[in-house]
Amino acid sequence: MKYPVSIINLIDSFKKLPSIGEKTAERLALAVLDMDKNNVEVFSQSLIDCKTKIKKCDICGNLSEDSICDVCKDDTRNKTTLCIVEEPKNIALFEKLNIYNGLYHVLDGLISPIDGKNPEDLNIFQLENRIKEGNIKELILALKPSVEGETTSLYITKILEKYNLKITKIAYGIPMGADMDYVDSMTLELALENRMEIKN
Repeated sequence: MKYPVSIINLIDSFKKLPSIGEKTAERLALAVLDMDKNNVEVFSQSLIDCKTKIKKCDICGNLSEDSICDVCKDDTRNKTTLCIVEEPKNIALFEKLNIYNGLYHVLDGLISPIDGKNPEDLNIFQLENRIKEGNIKELILALKPSVEGETTSLYITKILEKYNLKITKIAYGIPMGADMDYVDSMTLELALENRMEIKN
């Protein structure tokens, strides 16, 4: 059966999302047809809002509707500890655990020359500026346990060794090469609690 153009366009739109193949896209498109008009309007407005309202926090790089995110605005946070993460969604993982009360810094990737990602492509310069300007005493490297994550951790440790910082990294309860999205909350909590200091 050949679908009408409107449904074909919706299927093609869903296929643009990661991990969505032809069958799943078709199922989602048909599910939209079964939704009432109000829900469809809320759904479509949510898509538009995400694209037009969400920006990167000027301080840490987290996702926010304002120029400064809720974490950076929160005066109850520990301003002396900075947790370094690869991307904004990693912050959401730690915040769900509710065991970390410091600040964050998003690198927007990891050093990977094979993928064209060099140190200057990441937010490492901004990180060093935060160290210079702030009162940071501890840096927690919460990066993916992979070759790229290790390379990035070593690079950051090297360029920040001139500052009086305690640099730790989350413990390897997290398996090498694991995607942080799929690490269960207990493993992530233990990794954060059992972080190790990186010797200069």
